[in-house]
Amino acid sequence: MKDYIVRATAAGSQIRAFAAVTRETVETARQAHNTSPVATAALGRLLTAGAMMGVMMKGDKDILTLQIQGDGPLQGITVTADSCGRVKGYVGNPEVIIPANAKGKLDVAGAIGNGILNVIKDMGLKEPYSGQVALQTSEIAEDLTYYFAVSEQVPSAVGLGVLMNKDNTVRQAGGFIIQVMPFAEEKTIAKLEENVQKIQSVTTLLEEGHTPESLLDKVLDGFDIEITDTVPTEFYCNCSKERVEKALISIGRKDLNEMIQEGIPAELNCHFCNTNYVFSVEELKKILKKCK
Repeated sequence: MKDYIVRATAAGSQIRAFAAVTRETVETARQAHNTSPVATAALGRLLTAGAMMGVMMKGDKDILTLQIQGDGPLQGITVTADSCGRVKGYVGNPEVIIPANAKGKLDVAGAIGNGILNVIKDMGLKEPYSGQVALQTSEIAEDLTYYFAVSEQVPSAVGLGVLMNKDNTVRQAGGFIIQVMPFAEEKTIAKLEENVQKIQSVTTLLEEGHTPESLLDKVLDGFDIEITDTVPTEFYCNCSKERVEKALISIGRKDLNEMIQEGIPAELNCHFCNTNYVFSVEELKKILKKCK
């Protein structure tokens, strides 16, 4: 099954909901960065959340950035997403290996540590919207639930999960975001809270074969649900040699000259997809001519 996100409303538009399966997206990220299982789980959760939050934005050129800065050995996570379901990201230390947590699961919270979550939305205005909250559990889903409540004043339930195979490839990945509108009735909120408390882990549901649609059926049990949109999602990086060349031009003549004098090719790496771009000395000389 290809990765995709569904967008829905329920209870006469008192609730808006998003659900996604992201196994291929997270596996692509794992391969690009050669992440350890716990790093894959952490990055995969944030990629899944980023993909769903990205499609919440309206404009074609809107960009969402999620940053987790923690004092744990993972050394932080950065994810960016657009409004079309494309998402990319990386962790500070992809090779981190730590013991399992008390439940015998991958210790995402231990890898992240204490810190902050930044949410930045660039919607083409003079200043991007930026919200920041302290990490509550460092398990990511609860931290985003807290962010929505505190920074956006939108009561939400966020569920995220990544399950690994024995060979460290991604077995399951996905999640949901359920949000209550300001005009929601008390009985709607109470029923939703009751439903969310009954939910087992997201990965358990995915292992049972649930799709984004049936995930929402589970979380929104007892409500009328209207699926309003289905959006494919993928790990996608828009870097290219041309874009990297623009970055080289921006460093200025002095630094470029020094690189040319050294007489060795310049190698630049894209953090998001881990692609290396090599520029020969001859190419650097041509770039130098384009500098002001």
